[in-house]
Amino acid sequence: MSTHDANWRPTATRAVLERRAQALACVREFFAKRSVLEVDTPVVVNAPVTDVHIHSAEVRFPDVPRPQPFYLHTSPEFAMKRLLASGSGDIFQLCHVVRAYERGRHHNSEFMLIEWYRLGFSLEQLMDEVEALAREVLGPVAQPMRSERVSYSDAFQKMLGIDPLTASMDELRALTDGSLFWIGGEPSRDDLLDLLMATKIGPALGKDAITFIHRYPASQAALARLDPNDSRVALRFELYCEGVELANGFHELASASEQRARFEHDLGERRRRGLTADKMDELLLQALETGLPECAGVAVGFDRLLMLAVGASHIDEVLPFPIERA
Repeated sequence: MSTHDANWRPTATRAVLERRAQALACVREFFAKRSVLEVDTPVVVNAPVTDVHIHSAEVRFPDVPRPQPFYLHTSPEFAMKRLLASGSGDIFQLCHVVRAYERGRHHNSEFMLIEWYRLGFSLEQLMDEVEALAREVLGPVAQPMRSERVSYSDAFQKMLGIDPLTASMDELRALTDGSLFWIGGEPSRDDLLDLLMATKIGPALGKDAITFIHRYPASQAALARLDPNDSRVALRFELYCEGVELANGFHELASASEQRARFEHDLGERRRRGLTADKMDELLLQALETGLPECAGVAVGFDRLLMLAVGASHIDEVLPFPIERA
């Protein structure tokens, strides 16, 4: 049988598909016990993401009398925040998202997120809940894993011997391998920090542990609030386990004006890098102007979590059909 003839077949085994179904049921039971409402927002949205590291896929409908395109969502975050602003209360969603230029051992262009928002939660309370969910989905795999919480600054100081908040560009460059190609000209400070996190720090995190890295630099706040006790850092965390990033969480930014300013900065940076920079999501900004309740939210990569649960070395092992067989 040729490779071509086998492309119609799934890449996940029946046993893994059963484990996937069990994990999905586990997630729903986890939130049902906590009275968190499951919601289902559109995969087709009005605006692309502005983040320079994430790329939206464009969709056009020939029967829709609208000149501009739609986009496949890269996260349900904006729509879920519109629900929160309308008074939905605590909500969660299991959904497929799509991101261009993402393919590899831990990446597929289409993947599943578990995303949820908790009213009145602190960043620390949300980390507690993320860990509880991860342990339930992982099952026996998580039993020997210790819990670990490390600030972003402490991780850099421990592993690389620098303070990421004060280190010079020359110091950051010296820690890279030098043979780097940057799209859009010279790298920014955050480009270098992201590279060091991705290549030097992240792969060493979460060894036999569920490790949270928290309080990222303010320049990497994304949609998070700044820490009222230290404006140099944001109330943001990421979860790592066995060197793999599993989650990204925020104490959510509620200011419409600040969010608009961040979107405008992102669009300017996308233009500088030669990336498409179409527009920002005005519907989200309108919702924020109406008022977002105090909340914390997080997105967890379901497929990556399942990889750990079944001992998979490639994301294709837990997907029925990866992008090449879609």
